[in-house]
Amino acid sequence: MLEFKYDTQLLIEGKNLSEDAVNDYITANIEGDCLLAVGDESLVKIHFHTNTPWKVLEYCASLGNIFDIVVENMERQENGLHG
Repeated sequence: MLEFKYDTQLLIEGKNLSEDAVNDYITANIEGDCLLAVGDESLVKIHFHTNTPWKVLEYCASLGNIFDIVVENMERQENGLHG
């Protein structure tokens, strides 16, 4: 059984974004693993495994426009089903 069930991916489009600040906030405030926050001041891509993907979406939406949102259930994938 997986510790963190949902593979959460999205893009944030905004102004003065900081991949380091995003990384620090998510690490400190949302339980999960395999965090990637990469980009520049106007676009950051997030990849994160968590049991609370809505917290990631809520935080990221507070920074700018979010799009290309994918939340996949990795437990279903592990069992041969669609995520």
